[in-house]
Amino acid sequence: MIELEGVPELIDPVMVAAFEGWNDAGDAASAAVAHLDREWKGQVFAALDAEDYYDFQVNRPTVFLDGGVRKITWPTTRLSVVRVADADGKGHPRDLVLVRGVEPSMRWRSFCNELLGFAHELGVEMVVVLGALLGDTPHTRPVPVSAVTSDADLAARLDLEESRYEGPTGIVGILQEACTHAGVPAVSLWAAVPHYVSQPPNPKASLALINRLEDLLGVRIPLGELSEDARAWQLGVDQLAAEDSEVAEYVQSLEEARDTAELPEASGEAIAREFERYLRRRDPQAGPGVATEGGLADGRDGGYLRDPAGGRTRPARPVPKEPRDAGSAADGTEPASTGTTDAEGGTAPSTTPADTAGPSAAAAPDASPAPDAADTPDLSDGPDAAGAEKPADGPADKDTGTGR
Repeated sequence: MIELEGVPELIDPVMVAAFEGWNDAGDAASAAVAHLDREWKGQVFAALDAEDYYDFQVNRPTVFLDGGVRKITWPTTRLSVVRVADADGKGHPRDLVLVRGVEPSMRWRSFCNELLGFAHELGVEMVVVLGALLGDTPHTRPVPVSAVTSDADLAARLDLEESRYEGPTGIVGILQEACTHAGVPAVSLWAAVPHYVSQPPNPKASLALINRLEDLLGVRIPLGELSEDARAWQLGVDQLAAEDSEVAEYVQSLEEARDTAELPEASGEAIAREFERYLRRRDPQAGPGVATEGGLADGRDGGYLRDPAGGRTRPARPVPKEPRDAGSAADGTEPASTGTTDAEGGTAPSTTPADTAGPSAAAAPDASPAPDAADTPDLSDGPDAAGAEKPADGPADKDTGTGR
C-alpha cells in the first residue's frame, strides 16, 4: 500500500526519472536529475525498500560518520517533489516529481509497478526518463540528445521519434514500456557521451539533457554552475587530447564526420532552435507552442489522462512542439545508422544533431552502445567503452551503492 502523507495536491505534475548504472554513461542522466533537485530544493517524500530490489554484493551500502555516529546509506531509489513557482514566466506554478536512484538488480516489473503506483496517486500526467549512452561523438561538438517514445500517438502529437530499437535494454527501457502499457504518456531523453572519455562526471551531457527537458516541458530551469562546469570539462578534455597525437587525430576524424553530416542543417533549424531558447529565457512568451487557456497557441490539444480510480480526466499540460530534426526522415523512419557496436556485438543506430538541446535524429537505444575499444583511443581512467557495458538483465555497473 502506498501512503503519501504530507504531500500536497500537485499542479500539472510530471515525473522525471534517472538511474545510475547501465543507462547512465558518464553519470550524465543521474547528475541532471540531481541538479533539478538541488536547484529547486526538492523534498524527499518516499524511498523504495532496498531489500526488495538490490543485490548488496553488487551495489554495496556505504558507511559514514555523522557527529561521531556510524550510519549506513543503502542503495535505493528516492522520490522527491519540487514546485516551480513560475514555470512558464507568467506566474503559473508547476510540480515535478523527481525519481533518482540505482538501477535495480532484480524484480524490475515490481519496481516499475511501484513507481507507477506513486505516479497514479500523485496524478502524474507524463513520465520523462533520462538516459545517457556511449557513442561516436566528438567532445568538441554539441551533445546529441534524442527524444523517443513507444507511444505512436504521443510521437505524432509531440513530433518525437518512435522507438524501433531492438536489443538488450536497461531499466529506462523497461520503465518506458511499463508506462506505455499502463496508459501513462512516457518519453525518454538520451544524451550521447563520447566513448573515448566516458568516465564521470560529464556536465556537458547533463547540460544537454537539461536543455532538452526544458524544451519538452516548457519550464524554465535554472542552470546554476552547470554551464561553467561544462566549459571547464571540455577544456580539460581538450588539453588531454592535445597531449596525445593519436587521440587528437581521432577526434578530428569524428569532427569531420559530424560536420559533414550536419552541414545542411547548420544554418537552418539548429540556429532557429537556439535563438528561440535565447528568446524564451529573456521573454517566456516568445517562440512557438506558448501555453494558452485551452491548449497550445498553435491549436494543438494537450491531451488527457484518465484516472481509472476516480473516473475523472485530467488535462495534460501542453508541451511546446519542437521542429523535427533534419536528420530524421520526413516519414518518421529511422535515420541511417553509423554502425556503433553495442555490448552484445550487434549494432545500434547512432546519429548526431547539430544542436545541443535540440532533439537528435538518433534512434536512441535503451542500452549504451560502444565502438570497438581496440580501434579507438580512450582517455578514460576507468574501463573502456566496450568493457563498461553489462548484460541487460544483470545489475548496474556501479559498486558504490550510495543511492544518491
